[in-house]
Amino acid sequence: MYKVAIYGKGGIGKSTTTCNLAAALAAQGFTVMQIGCDPKADSTHLHRGGDALPAVLDCMREGGALDLSRIVRRADNGVLCVEAGGPVPGIGCAGRGIIAAFEALEKLHAYETYQPDFVLYDVLGDVVCGGFALPLRGDYADEVLIVTSGEMMSLYAASNIMHAIDHFKKRGYAQLLGLVANLRNIDDEQEKIARFCEEEQAEVVATIPRCGLIQQAEDAGATVIEAFVSSDLARAYRSLADLVAQDAERKGA
Repeated sequence: MYKVAIYGKGGIGKSTTTCNLAAALAAQGFTVMQIGCDPKADSTHLHRGGDALPAVLDCMREGGALDLSRIVRRADNGVLCVEAGGPVPGIGCAGRGIIAAFEALEKLHAYETYQPDFVLYDVLGDVVCGGFALPLRGDYADEVLIVTSGEMMSLYAASNIMHAIDHFKKRGYAQLLGLVANLRNIDDEQEKIARFCEEEQAEVVATIPRCGLIQQAEDAGATVIEAFVSSDLARAYRSLADLVAQDAERKGA
């Protein structure tokens, strides 16, 4: 089992990237579990035609027996979907919510039951403290992908996340696999990202071009991988999936 935590600035395209990565891996025959770590519980909606999924914390609040059939749903494309959810708005800590959701999955032996080849964590924004840092722990994630554009605030968030990864590395936490450049078509964008990588000693492992097909696929409640199979955009996501699969094979995961 190979586990990847996907971080980045809020609104940068983490969920879209995660969904397309998951769909591309599933299309290769792998068993993939995607866990949304956002209180909005909207990470996996593209696998489910836009339909909502009961969040782990919502099910816990409702009471009754908590079983895997309530919180893990297999989408038509094969991806196992889980949404951690969050506290009632304005009450409680969303980070603690992630911890509670992870503990519930472990208690119910979710990983032993479904035996995923890959687990992808779609983590809220650039928050790497408290519960939002939990996916960085070595017993949860093996590697981290950071989604960024060439925009200043996006690169700033990427830098903060990288510093957190570096801070935790002595504890056996997850390592940085690389950056996913999710382009916004700003001036000299790829050059800006390249300069950032040189300064931060990072590497771009995938480049996702700016393309209207992303919005068209999302409007249809689908991933680009499924809606526009032969597009250059789908090929870019499949290339990212190939890289992740090859890294997992190298590490014997």
